[in-house]
Amino acid sequence: MNEPFGYLLVHFVEDRVGHMEKIFLSLSEGDNPLAWRRLNQGEPILESRGGTGGVRDPNIVRGLNGVFHIVATDLRVWRPAGPNWWEFRHQGSRDLVIWDSTDLISWSEPRYITVAPEGAGMAWAPKAVYDPLSGDYLVFFSAGLATSGPQLHESEMQAETGPSQIMVTRTRDFVAFTPAETYLEQLGGVIDMSVLVTDTSVHRFAKHDDAAPGSLHVFHQRGSAFFAHDFVTVAHDIGQEIAPNVEGPLAFRDNDENRWYLWVDQYARSPQGYEAYTTTDIEAGDWRRVPYFSLPENTKHGTVLPLQSSEYKALDAFYPR
Repeated sequence: MNEPFGYLLVHFVEDRVGHMEKIFLSLSEGDNPLAWRRLNQGEPILESRGGTGGVRDPNIVRGLNGVFHIVATDLRVWRPAGPNWWEFRHQGSRDLVIWDSTDLISWSEPRYITVAPEGAGMAWAPKAVYDPLSGDYLVFFSAGLATSGPQLHESEMQAETGPSQIMVTRTRDFVAFTPAETYLEQLGGVIDMSVLVTDTSVHRFAKHDDAAPGSLHVFHQRGSAFFAHDFVTVAHDIGQEIAPNVEGPLAFRDNDENRWYLWVDQYARSPQGYEAYTTTDIEAGDWRRVPYFSLPENTKHGTVLPLQSSEYKALDAFYPR
């Protein structure tokens, strides 16, 4: 009998020396969402050789047509010349990198889709959620728009972009996308939004810029629908007791009980990586830190996909210990 069992984490690995900005998979130890092993003997399963030459912040989507999609940021930070965050924010890639699979094992070649508007600085940390009202997938990402106007000439490529905001576009096939529109703004900038839909609410998690006045840091908001105007903040400063700098909130539901998990990615110290919180009352945002969490070091910014037992068994067999 095929039933929910196990979890797959799609992520990249932070490494300032080697080139690890690629797609990695980690599999839960059985049905335990707090213990993990990195698959493929710790080696990446996919890489991007086009665009910037690297990928970060991957999201995996279970399509209604039986096709899985990995959607990632086109960004290589640890390149031989070293990082240049001004360049990444203001002149970075406007593309997403996308792979497809029907079995989570064999994947297509990557394709590069431009989603950020003309003059935007980047398209970071894409996520997707299905909209049953329209039949579309809502794909959202962080971008800074040009402060000198939406159209830039080649001679103006040094123009600044404004604070990061969350933009949203629609797709049905992860090939054709509608023009992106602004979805969420916060004073000083907001990045890394993810969304979790329950039977009664839509929950969004994001990172408010640490330097913004009255920063919420990583926060949790609850609303009645994705595009509703009734969102309220139910939790903020999540992860601040762990480290001064956390980002990349990731949320998912337990396969077996009325419990949710929220992971935050700390980057203030080495080794970097996720720390976990949990709640049985997601409506209230009552997040409590998990005391025991086993995840390989430097596992960075991705998404967790709850699996069916047949999918778990196939991955476990294909990537033996």
